Amino acid sequence: LQNVRIDPNSISFSMWKDIPVPFYMSVYFFEVLNPKEVLRGAKPALNQRGPFVYREFRYKTNITFHDNDTVSFLEYRRLFFQPDLSNGSEDEYIVVPNVLMMGAAVMMENLPNFVKLLLSGALAGLKQEAFMNRTVGEILWGYDDPLIDTINTLVPGLIPFKGKFGLFVELNNSNSGLFTVNTGMKDISRVHMVDSWNGLKKVNYWRSNQCNMINGTAGEMWPPFMSPTSLEFYSPDACRSMTLVYEQSGKFKGVPTYRFVAPKTLFANGTDYPPNEGFCPCMQSGIQNVSTCRLKAPMFISHPHFYNADPVLVNAVEGLNPSKDHHGLFLDVHPMTGIPMNCSIKLQLNLYIKQVSGIIQTGKINPVVLPLLWFAESGSIEGSVLTQFYTNLVLIPSLLEYLQYIFLALSVPLIISAAVLM
Repeated sequence: LQNVRIDPNSISFSMWKDIPVPFYMSVYFFEVLNPKEVLRGAKPALNQRGPFVYREFRYKTNITFHDNDTVSFLEYRRLFFQPDLSNGSEDEYIVVPNVLMMGAAVMMENLPNFVKLLLSGALAGLKQEAFMNRTVGEILWGYDDPLIDTINTLVPGLIPFKGKFGLFVELNNSNSGLFTVNTGMKDISRVHMVDSWNGLKKVNYWRSNQCNMINGTAGEMWPPFMSPTSLEFYSPDACRSMTLVYEQSGKFKGVPTYRFVAPKTLFANGTDYPPNEGFCPCMQSGIQNVSTCRLKAPMFISHPHFYNADPVLVNAVEGLNPSKDHHGLFLDVHPMTGIPMNCSIKLQLNLYIKQVSGIIQTGKINPVVLPLLWFAESGSIEGSVLTQFYTNLVLIPSLLEYLQYIFLALSVPLIISAAVLM
């Protein structure tokens, strides 16, 4: 118990502070093969490209212990491209939706026609089109786009940011917010449980108190002596708490584990799963609207390839092949310590696109939730850390168990002799 608390004197503290597990983020893009046809109302045809793999380093700063048995910290991520593990380079060009333009068009749908006509004229002057051909590096890490200033001039506050635009532009060399978690010094059952995030006990993105709750841990470790039921964590990327359910027991390189996976209800809509009504306005089950925490942009998250989603979403485009083996997420956790041994967390980013009256660049696009990319953050304990785990949690306990039986066997004759002498 002492060694799983968040305590500078505990064995697990250094592992918690600077995670020794080698994490990798693999990114897969969905290239649009028929952009001109989509503008005329055709079904989008997609081709998966990748993976583009990045080595991920995580480390904590601003670690501050408080008197109420909590500790605050910022965790940073640094990503480095790995050419040898990737199927392509960051300089490769890919045809994808013009996320900034198409997102702004949908966001402006209900504005007066003259505003939309002004935008349409500005788009023509800037030579902006519904689909763009940019490099992997630009799409992920940002590119300069004069459209940002144009939109901010036409509709101040619609996209309240400046500078480069990229899907992951704020991910590299950034933190996931100020977490305050329990240390477990007095109550080990609360260790790693989130006390607040950015000073908040709950968020205000959603329409119900239940959906706004910050539950579970920060997603790194859990309290020890886990039961085979479920686990929870708060995900800043998804702007919500997420619950995974127990699937099966197993072993990771000899170490006992519980496997937790996403239930089918994780991204279900409010009709199929009433507790999720607070995350609405919803569309089909299997996608979650995150516009409220993404600058009102029509963005959705889901499992890759719309795994576990309504078949309508899969059939609305060509080129998707959802499967549990390739697109299901999982966590393998050592139940005695609550430390993950092996994990692969997968999410897909999607953009809702459609024809918007008054903006000619949107053509006759039929309304569709279009996959942009999906990514998997994967890591497993290995090397000296795995050896230490196996020795302390498997080998020594097994040895002690055998010794217990040996001592018991040796003690039986002594007990019989003592009874005879009496």
